[in-house]
Amino acid sequence: MPVRQYFSCHQRLSIKIGTGDLAKYPFLNDASDYVRETHFDFQEFDRPEMDHIIDRAAERLEREIAKGLPDEKLDKYEIEILTFLVTLIMVKSIGMEPILKKHALFEAMRAEKFLTEDLMREKSEQKKRLLLSTIFKELFKVNVDISENDNRLFKVKITDYLMRASHFHEQDWKLINRLVHKGFVYLDADETVRLIRSELSELIYNKVKSMTLSTLPEAIKTKVNELSIKFAPHNQYHRYKIQDYPPCVKHALEVMNKGENLPHSARLMLATYMLAIGKSIEEIIMLFHNAPDYNEKVTKYQIEHLAGLRGSGTKYSVPSCQKLLNQNLCFATEECNGISNPIQFGRPPMLKGQSS
Repeated sequence: MPVRQYFSCHQRLSIKIGTGDLAKYPFLNDASDYVRETHFDFQEFDRPEMDHIIDRAAERLEREIAKGLPDEKLDKYEIEILTFLVTLIMVKSIGMEPILKKHALFEAMRAEKFLTEDLMREKSEQKKRLLLSTIFKELFKVNVDISENDNRLFKVKITDYLMRASHFHEQDWKLINRLVHKGFVYLDADETVRLIRSELSELIYNKVKSMTLSTLPEAIKTKVNELSIKFAPHNQYHRYKIQDYPPCVKHALEVMNKGENLPHSARLMLATYMLAIGKSIEEIIMLFHNAPDYNEKVTKYQIEHLAGLRGSGTKYSVPSCQKLLNQNLCFATEECNGISNPIQFGRPPMLKGQSS
């Protein structure tokens, strides 16, 4: 797909949203209309007055890679749409899979923040329904409606909810812990938007994958060369040796080796297990280096908190096998042989019944 045609690769939306919304959601097809209707020529990026857009796109990527944070700045919609496009071009040109995965996730998190705020603060039900139709229904084929009794809540069909919530391991997402009525699950704005984060991330990931680049403007090419050098250390995933760990820990490490995200409960399990077997804080931090949302400062703080070095000073224990089973994080094999906690894995039988 030629990059010039990137924004027009999907069917046009039947419902138009305000131009200001395009700054928040530049992946929408309405953005393609804007680019097409303005007859924008990509060679215009070689003009000096376009430098700030190229620099802004580069800064967005560096913030994601170096700091592990999404860009939450919001500029004029024309600038946001072009910044979004230039960033995707840069990611495609750099050609590093870890960079692409990180950017797709952070771009989804950026949109998630804006969409949550819009659904919470927007007073017009018509505007809320417009956003729900434009993003949830048009892009992801999921019908979301506003609760009849409380416009702060949104309802999703049980089937649509389960299809997405099944990927979440926290207890809060289990259907038994949700408000369910007449075939619908009721969620607040944050929970509703969280349901589609992974799908939005995948949408952006696939858009970049399907792009084909022709001759780039020299200004973008120069910036891409600079970023390629900066990001070179991030081009390969760290491969962690899968040792004689319990199956749940092995699975978590295998996910990390692929550069994929672990749910919060799995990260807690992995960190507490590694602390329990004597791994250092630094060693454990490195285990999370491949995560698309990796942030060294945040990761260090969280692990130190689990180790009892922060906050109340309480050291967290490794979750029990039963708790991991309830969270869909148990991958027991015959080697587990009835243990009640992962920390007991591989110990002599006489010790398996003892508390860890």
